[in-house]
Order: sequence, then structure tokens, then C-alpha cells
Amino acid sequence: MRSKVVLRRLLRNKQARYGFIALILLVALAYAGPYFGAHDWTEKDFLAFLSPPDADHWWGTTSIGQDMYAITLRGMQKSIIIGLLVALISTGLAAVVGAFAGYFSGWADRLLMSGVDLLLVLPSFLMIAIISPRLHGSSWLWFVALLAAFSWMITSRVVRSMTISLREREYVQAAVYMGIPRWKIIFRHVVPNLSSLLIIDATINVSGAIIGEAALSFFGFGIQPPDVSLGTLIAEGSRNATGYPWLFAFPAGLLVALVLSVNLIGDGLRDALDPGSNS
Repeated sequence: MRSKVVLRRLLRNKQARYGFIALILLVALAYAGPYFGAHDWTEKDFLAFLSPPDADHWWGTTSIGQDMYAITLRGMQKSIIIGLLVALISTGLAAVVGAFAGYFSGWADRLLMSGVDLLLVLPSFLMIAIISPRLHGSSWLWFVALLAAFSWMITSRVVRSMTISLREREYVQAAVYMGIPRWKIIFRHVVPNLSSLLIIDATINVSGAIIGEAALSFFGFGIQPPDVSLGTLIAEGSRNATGYPWLFAFPAGLLVALVLSVNLIGDGLRDALDPGSNS
């Protein structure tokens, strides 16, 4: 019943509808668009260096003859995957750590929250910039793990405080008296009742991870050649943004559209899940 109310509120929210439509179109462009293009992202046209958009190369070409349409869509695919994976890992980690700390209290709470406090005082951008170059040549999934490792701490503190109040509820106490293991109580009764917070957090983390990846890749600490992301393309295009604007405009425009659509959905979810909302 609650899910129907939330869905109805979400669909009535204009911003959320626009966000969903934009995100669906962008994902369709990223994954279906390459099949309509005439060139693969790995191809090089040695007769068209820095060629402006035309009938053959819709979004122009790069300095080494790569088709901007194909390579930009490849970069958007990578950015979307990174955003989703980082959001999934960081939100899941925040839920587990915060729920266990809040439910068990005592030494477990002190130990887990000490680790959270330590990570909070570390400059995440600097730490990733230091560690990332040492992982060059490894799988890009290590980069995802680094982004996720510094994206969950604040949410875990919120989850902890909410868990402290939830553990005193009647249904949780009844589960304790029935002899259900505590870890099962956490995953069956505590975490599901935090779903509203976690859904909103995951949505925000998607856009945050996409921006974080783009920023790190811009400075050379993210996705490494020969692979590409929107961040690496923006970094390369910014050097020639005035003389060859298509190198910068297309990846930057798609990054803005992608982040904006996710943020609109996140705002809509927040309003839909808020019991006091009139939407």
C-alpha cells in the first residue's frame, strides 16, 4: 500500500517525471546509440583529424581521428556504470555498518564509529589521488572501490541514530524474544524500515559518484587509456575547447544532463517518501 502511495506521489511530481524521461533517453542513447553510428569507438579515421561535425562523423573527430559520437557514448556508458556501482556499494556499506553499530551499541558501536570518524577526517580526493596511480594497469573496478570507500560514512551515522530508535520498537523486541539471531533481525526488520533513507541516499550517490569520477579523471587519477569516461573526454576537450568546441561540448553537455536528471529523480523521491509532503 505504501509503495503505491509513494509511486503515485512520484509520478505526480513534474521534476521527477522530467528526470525519469531524461534519464531513460540518456541511458538509451548510451547503450543503443552506438548501434546507429557508422564508427566504433576504437576506430581511427586517418583522413579526418579534428574534423568538425558532418554527415560521416556526427559529432566530429578527435586529434587522433576517433569518432566523437562513438567515443562519447562509450565514456557515458562507463560513467553510468561507475555511478551505479559506487552508489550500490556505498549505500549498502552505510546500511550495514550503521545498523550494526546502532543495534549492538557498546564496544561494537565504538569500534565501528571510530573507523567512520577516521575516514571522515581523511581528505578523500587526496587519498584517492595518491592511491589511484599505484593501481594503474589494474581493473577499473579498483577505482570504483576507492570511490565507494569514501562515500558512505555520513549516511552510516544517520543510519546508526535511526537504528537506535528502531531497536526499541515492539516488532524488534518480539523478534528478540522469539530467539531470532540478531543479524537476521537487522536485515529483516531494521534495514527494511530504513529503505526510504537508503533509496534517497543511493540516488544522490549516483550523481555524486559520476561527478567524482569525472573530477578525478579530469586530473588523470581516474579511468586510464585506452578506456574512456566523460571525465577523461572533458579533460582532453578542455585543452581545445575554444578552437574545437565539439571536443568539449558533447561530453560536458551529457555529463550535466546525466547528473541533473538523477538529481531531479532524487528530489522527487525525497518528496514522495516524505510523509509530510503534499505532492
